[in-house]
Amino acid sequence: MMDWISGITRARAAGTAGILATIIDVRGHSPREVGAKMFIGAETASGSVGGGNMEATITEQARTMLRDGADTVVETEFGLNEHAQVAYGTQCCGGTVRVLLEPIGRRPTVAIFGAGHVGKELARILSRTDVTLHLADSRRGMVDETLAECLEAGPATVHLHTLPAPETLMAALPADAHVLILTHDHAEDLILCDAALRRESIGSIGVIGSSAKWSRFRMKLAAEGHSESAIERIQCPIGVPDLTGKHPAVIAISVAADLMRVFQKATP
Repeated sequence: MMDWISGITRARAAGTAGILATIIDVRGHSPREVGAKMFIGAETASGSVGGGNMEATITEQARTMLRDGADTVVETEFGLNEHAQVAYGTQCCGGTVRVLLEPIGRRPTVAIFGAGHVGKELARILSRTDVTLHLADSRRGMVDETLAECLEAGPATVHLHTLPAPETLMAALPADAHVLILTHDHAEDLILCDAALRRESIGSIGVIGSSAKWSRFRMKLAAEGHSESAIERIQCPIGVPDLTGKHPAVIAISVAADLMRVFQKATP
């Protein structure tokens, strides 16, 4: 059985939410001690708080919390005796256990397409935040070990990709992922815009470029069959409007700041 720490680590890497269950008090006898933990996801669980009816009931309660989008801590109590109401079999240890159910929120997923000057600066900034970060480039050597070491220093979970057809990554992104398109090639940017619009669940889409570039893109995306309302999902130019400057670091700061606003709007 996977331990609860591994469960949280995998969930955070995948950008999925879960519930951390912790025994906070034991009176009498219990299969597990105070501090025992279990991490419960929508379909998986790791660690254990004692098995039997109590663990099955906690798992059911935790998954109900996940379905309801709960974001507050819940405390619950279980009697481990033959007189306690049970749904999954009797436990007769004789004790009473209190368990804390703590929601561990889903982290935002950000995918940066293009590891040029701006893409690398933006990746450095976002790697210092609590996100799951993908950085992809179609050119060999753009995503290297030096960059990987730099991005590993922060709390973000970072995935680096060298993909001849970077649009293939779009289909693998989780629902509500935020996509930033900053490649070296306008044709590649357009392909990525088309792929992003075909994922209706994408959280936000941003494309670097001028108003003239975006005017051409709007016409070409419409020609590909995308509706006006769908095309409006794409933001171009990107970044905070009143933060100007063409240095890569300045552009990256502007884009990151605007993305933080998007995260705040998405938080219940």
